[in-house]
Amino acid sequence: MVPHSEASATALLILWLSRPQQTALFLDVDGTLLDIAESPGAVVVPPGLLDALTQLHRRLDGALALISGRPVEELDRLLQPLRLAASGGHGAHWRESGDSPLRRTTKDLPACLRMQLTALASRHVGIHAEDKGSSYALHFRSAPSLAADLRAELQALLRAPEGAGLRLLNGKQVYEVVPEGVDKAQAIQRLLETPDFSGRLPLYIGDDVTDEPAIALMPELGGLGLSVGRALPGASAVFRDAEQVREALMQAAGGPQR
Repeated sequence: MVPHSEASATALLILWLSRPQQTALFLDVDGTLLDIAESPGAVVVPPGLLDALTQLHRRLDGALALISGRPVEELDRLLQPLRLAASGGHGAHWRESGDSPLRRTTKDLPACLRMQLTALASRHVGIHAEDKGSSYALHFRSAPSLAADLRAELQALLRAPEGAGLRLLNGKQVYEVVPEGVDKAQAIQRLLETPDFSGRLPLYIGDDVTDEPAIALMPELGGLGLSVGRALPGASAVFRDAEQVREALMQAAGGPQR
């Protein structure tokens, strides 16, 4: 299917959110809600976004969740005081509402592997290491020329015994080591079985390779997938950038309740 225009992405989002009793909204964070920054700690939450998410959470009766590669605890710090249903670590841990306990689907990566990954990052100038416990990310935005060498070293490390059961994810100028069988599509399916989300049609917005499984799942569930920046497989329309996503969400949040 050929994606629609940017204007259509906004129109589709507003149309789906005008039926709040029927819709469950799932949002990626970095590159979708927030602009990509030089490092994960440098992202900025723009004015108005928290108010829009709070209003949409209320209108959807709680059926709004963040689906991120970041740990859930980090999402809470970014968006405080707002706490939402969320899945972090690309599906490695999750909670069904803002006041529910955090559940884990996988254990943290082995300590010996995390030490090796830290040592690998320290050998290269410009690589930012992010130890998330259940996954480990190496950002090379400041050193794009190292991408090929870094990938080769990571692949070699994962072929060693300590890399068993793990895989390498390709993101926007980042490589991430994650457990096999963990992805954002499974995260969404788990949440759709919980009381706030059950019986609703899912709407997912994402921008990266890590979002492809979730967007590809949407047609199977009668849902809608929208991508950001480029057309991801299965996306019905494309937002220009994260700023346009925020504008659309704010517009939807300010619309009349139905």
